[in-house]
Formats: sequence, C-alpha cells, structure tokens
Amino acid sequence: MSTNYTHWFIRARLKTRQLLLLMALEEEGNIHRAAQVLNMTQPAASKLLKELEDMLGVPLFDRLPRGMRATWYGETMIRHARMALASLSQAHDEIEALKSGRFGQVSIGSITAPGLNLMPTAVAQVKQQHPSLRVQLAIETSDVLMERLAQGKLDMVVGRLFERHDKSALRYEAIVEEPVSAIVRPGHPLLANTRLTLRDVVGNGWIVPPPGSVLRHRFELMFQEEGLESPSNLIETTALLFVTKMLQGSDLLAVIATDVARYYAQHGMVAILPIALPCKMDAFGLITRTDRLLSPAAKVMLRALKAAALTVYGTELDLAGLD
Repeated sequence: MSTNYTHWFIRARLKTRQLLLLMALEEEGNIHRAAQVLNMTQPAASKLLKELEDMLGVPLFDRLPRGMRATWYGETMIRHARMALASLSQAHDEIEALKSGRFGQVSIGSITAPGLNLMPTAVAQVKQQHPSLRVQLAIETSDVLMERLAQGKLDMVVGRLFERHDKSALRYEAIVEEPVSAIVRPGHPLLANTRLTLRDVVGNGWIVPPPGSVLRHRFELMFQEEGLESPSNLIETTALLFVTKMLQGSDLLAVIATDVARYYAQHGMVAILPIALPCKMDAFGLITRTDRLLSPAAKVMLRALKAAALTVYGTELDLAGLD
C-alpha cells in the first residue's frame, strides 16, 4: 500500500485533542462539561470543534437548547476517533511490552462453546511458544464481541455474524456448526427413558435463552414443526452458572450448545438428556478486521487459533499472510 502524505488530516493538522473532544462531547452532551473533562476552557474547546468542522465542511454536532447531539457526520467521526485512539493506546502498550522484554499482548473474544474447546488449545500453544506474550480473553455474546472488535478493543473474535452486523470491513472464516443438547441434573427421572421425543418433554419446565436470540427462535420452532405448542413454563437466561445451579435443585431441563453440555457433564454437574434435538446454531467462525494490520503478537495468536481449529474441529483455515 503506497503512503499518501496529503491525507486530509495532515492538511488539517488534526490534533489528538480534537479526537478526545469528539468523544467527550458524545459522552457529556455539553461542550462546557466536555471542556472540563479535558481540562481546557470552553472557548478553546469550541475553537477546536469549529476548526475540525470547517476542514470537513460538515456540522459534526447539532447545537440544541440544552446541549449538543452528534449528527450522522459526527457519529461517523466519533466512531473512527475511538478506533484511532484505541490503536494509539495499543501501540504504547506494545512498545512498553517490548521495552520490558515481553513479546507483546493480544486481545481475543469468543462465544462460550469455542471458549471452552478451542481457546484453551490455542492459548496453551501460544504460551508455550511465547511465555511472555500477554493474552486477554473475553467470553461474551457475538453482539458484544462484534461491538468491541469495531471499537478496536479486540484483535479478533470467534463468534457468529448476523444480518445486523456491518460486514464491510470484516473477514469471516467459518469453523463449524454448533449442535445443541438438552441437559438435566444427574439422576433426573427422564434419563431412564432412552426413546424420548419432543412430545415427552413439551410439558416440562425449561431454562432457555432470552427472546430475540437465534437459539430461542429455533427452540420454539422445533416444537411447532412437530405440531406442538412451545413450552410455556420457562426461565430465560444465558448465565451458565445460574443454569447449572438451578438444574441441581429441580427437575427443569435446559437447552445449551452441545460442547458446553459435554464440558459440564464431564465434571458431573449435569447429564445430557438422551433426545435428539432437531435444531442447531449457525456456524461460528474466526472474525478479523480487514482495515487494520495485526500486531506480531496478534498474528501469533491467529496462527494458533487456526491450528487449534484443525486439531479440535478438523477445520482447515487459510494461513495466507501469517508468515
């Protein structure tokens, strides 16, 4: 990629304080309070904002009777300001790590199932090769992880892409589809029945994901496709610690990803019900940004994740660009 020394921000002599001001204005909604946060006078803050708006030729904020609200132009600039500042912060952290003899750091996010199966294998490989590389791992829903990836808080994500996600600057490599299972407490009466059908469990109490989630929709759909009413005795949560604890003291059933179910079953906390659930989650995959360069530490982590995907799931991912 050729270097262009005539970028608009160079001509405009863009200042870091202008980027900080945009973020403070979004958070405070008032230029007086934003100036206080940045320890500058209100006239100085107003001047910085006007210079930026004049250079861009668009209003970044609407001036309201009781504050300020970002325009669409402003929202765009704030989003990129946040990413630029996050990148500069990461640059400082990487340099400090190198100065102290560490290899650097990488921030990754994962949904629960690959967080249990894929991540330990990948992280163990990285730490064996580079003991001083600092690994930060977040286990969250795909929506939360994608927001953090967009903000520059994560280097990569193992999760799902949905229609609502902006895919214009993303690279997605599918890893595997995710089956689901029904789980109960060990010793549950239904475990004695090896020929269970959906009709046998429709009247039970269930712990399920909240409305709006993909698994909840498919959970309800599988009963409807069998000509049954969806279960009505429900507890809605995604908190696995609550799920396992709740099952231990009741005859409830819960629906979760099969890999997660197996993990808890191996530790004797739950039992997997002998019933084939004709629903599954969409494939999850490895997601990175195409508009950012990966650090050396992030490349090490990415390579380890792709190697682990082959070991754990038998999925071969592209290794181009990691040499």
